[in-house]
Amino acid sequence: MSIFNRGQEDEFARGARAIIAYPELPGTSGITAEFRLEEAVGLAGAIGLNVIETRHFRVRTPKAATLFGGGQVDEIAERVEAVEADLLVVDGSLSAIQQRNLEDRTKVKVIDRTGLILEIFGERAATAEGRLQVELAHLDYQAGRLVRSWTHLERQRGGFGFLGGPGETQIEADRRMIRDRMARLRRELEQVQRTRGLQRARRKKAPWPTIALVGYTNAGKSTLFNRLTKAEVLAEDMLFATLDPTLREIRLPGVEKAILSDTVGFVSDLPTQLVAAFRATLEEVTTADIIVHVRDISHPSTEAQRDDVLSILHDLGIGEEGEGRTVLELWNKVDLLDDERREYLQGQAARQGNCYLISAESGEGVEQFRSELAALVGAANIVRTVRLNAEEGRVMAWLYERGAIVEKREEGESVIFTVSLSGRNWGQFEKQFGSLVEII
Repeated sequence: MSIFNRGQEDEFARGARAIIAYPELPGTSGITAEFRLEEAVGLAGAIGLNVIETRHFRVRTPKAATLFGGGQVDEIAERVEAVEADLLVVDGSLSAIQQRNLEDRTKVKVIDRTGLILEIFGERAATAEGRLQVELAHLDYQAGRLVRSWTHLERQRGGFGFLGGPGETQIEADRRMIRDRMARLRRELEQVQRTRGLQRARRKKAPWPTIALVGYTNAGKSTLFNRLTKAEVLAEDMLFATLDPTLREIRLPGVEKAILSDTVGFVSDLPTQLVAAFRATLEEVTTADIIVHVRDISHPSTEAQRDDVLSILHDLGIGEEGEGRTVLELWNKVDLLDDERREYLQGQAARQGNCYLISAESGEGVEQFRSELAALVGAANIVRTVRLNAEEGRVMAWLYERGAIVEKREEGESVIFTVSLSGRNWGQFEKQFGSLVEII
């Protein structure tokens, strides 16, 4: 679904000449205006907009009608006309009234940060679940706006049937169309969530720990994911290259198997509609045994990005530690640092703990991190000694496959294994082979 509903959506969006205006409000995120605009240009570029100018405005008192002050709106309108822009992107949140008033003053289409991100998600969502979540978020966003007709939905989806009776106004029909469609989407998403819940429950019954990668968009999560799993997930220098969660098996030293998930990247001021809509997807994070927070440590606003990620995790009900979960920080892109900065960060990571410097691109530090990850996964394991008959090859194979053999020795017709296994694995072992072995 596209927010560019002028009848020729794709043609209008791709290559449209855009001006970006960033309203710096009191109490804005710690990301500087320079990098906020740089990020906005990246967001616009992600859907093929041609950004021809960026403007930064300090807005001390947001205006209910236009957000910007009167003189600032005049300046924006003048620049739109001067450069013959097709589109104004406001890198902030606009109400429906503010959007409409700005369109009246500038005579061009206006979208805000939420609309821009929704447009990107609409293009990138690849799975059925992702598309459902994006459409629900989009409808929630549009519900309070109801600008222009909804014929583009009918054109894309084959129509919604006869929704309006005699005398029903267009806005009432639109409102009811949105409400009905959102109800249908929520039912479909509930079914998807139940399916994912069953899949997670099956994984929980399995003996394999789960590890989730989270982080700011473009921090390098997918590059790291590919290096650790030998997968070929899309990994580009592009905002929101990954939207749908990807799960793969990961091999760690001394660990039978673990599951690694790559998730959508976060940004500052992530639209609330998307946080809510993607809650089901991000449940892969909420149920993970280990959360790995990947940071672009070379970015000048890396601390502000960290705060934004932690804020969203908090909104999802995920604390920094606890609930049997470990949270690690991976300081990625160290290959872009000078020697002095690298040395400083190495000392800082050592003092902070649970921090590792890596370059997912070059591979520097990745194997060391893999070993540390294996140690963390194995730290919760229980070491026991078992005696079994030398002819019980099936039991031996199970132990070799699922655990780390600390010691093996033979005593007559018996074999004695000292084995490190997770608590869940020991439970399965006793249930399956308890009558065939002796736990010493």
